[in-house]
Amino acid sequence: MMVKTNQQPDIIILGLGPGDPAYLTLRASAVINQSREIYLRTRDHPTVAGLPEGLKIHSFDDYYEKEESFEKVYQRIAEEIISLAKKLPGVVYAVPGDPFIAEATPALILSLAKSENLVVEVIPGVSFLEPTFAALEGDPLPQLTILDAMDMQKAHYPSSPPDQPTLIVQVYSREIASNVKLTLMAVYPDDHPIFLIHDAGTPTQTLEELPLFELDRSKLIKNRTALYVPPLESGSSLETFLEIIAHLRSPEGCPWDREQDHQTLRPNLLEETFEALEAIDNNDPAAMEEELGDLLLQIALHAQIASEYGEFTMSDVIRGIYTKLILRHPHV
Repeated sequence: MMVKTNQQPDIIILGLGPGDPAYLTLRASAVINQSREIYLRTRDHPTVAGLPEGLKIHSFDDYYEKEESFEKVYQRIAEEIISLAKKLPGVVYAVPGDPFIAEATPALILSLAKSENLVVEVIPGVSFLEPTFAALEGDPLPQLTILDAMDMQKAHYPSSPPDQPTLIVQVYSREIASNVKLTLMAVYPDDHPIFLIHDAGTPTQTLEELPLFELDRSKLIKNRTALYVPPLESGSSLETFLEIIAHLRSPEGCPWDREQDHQTLRPNLLEETFEALEAIDNNDPAAMEEELGDLLLQIALHAQIASEYGEFTMSDVIRGIYTKLILRHPHV
């Protein structure tokens, strides 16, 4: 459970900030200065060098060498913190940045603590996000998508709308950067400008601008590197396209589009299908691009009309074919 007023916590979880000791919060500094010992998820963080002399420091870095996966490392750390707290309440556990931004162990500890009826206090910290945004000299919200490079490197297609900005965190190595680059190139041009932010929130913070194809050539990539991908031009995502369709069908939209229904659009669907087939038969990529767009328009209109009548939505259409593909290809 989270700590309540006047309750002494069995466990204190605090954020060490992005790397510069100056970014430690007053509350975190007070707890650290009052403690005799502290447990760190990792010593590999610049703030650690600025911790008080005489503070006994333990870390779980060796767990990364002993376990087969990050998931097992995090679970073992959480279990060890719970075990320590049951023996001697008041355990202080610290993680880089903020405990709930790109950190797995705090949530695991809270879950285990609840089952053991242990009281946990969580002290927020400055995450890597704030100095990253400062380095980019802009506010990417409200449309920013944040992704984890560890997940993205396994993908074949980016999961973020390309006409919105994307921040990809935990680009730990050039190998990961290479895999992320290949995923991004499924949508973005090879020369699309990108920005690498290294050591955000530390004295060695560096902002590096590169074309996408050179992403994995950066020699500065390390475990505190993030990647910012500026958006493509507006209208290049399915979400933006569907918004236009919904707008056309709205009271302030287009009178002709509002009058249509499944039956009146039937000839259009048939016509666009034949035109798409003709482009395919002619092996004409430019025509295929145009005609597939026209065909997509018809599909989107039918889905929008159906959603207005409570029949189904475009999400239902996509989920249905997604499920069908998984059932047909259980190996994926």
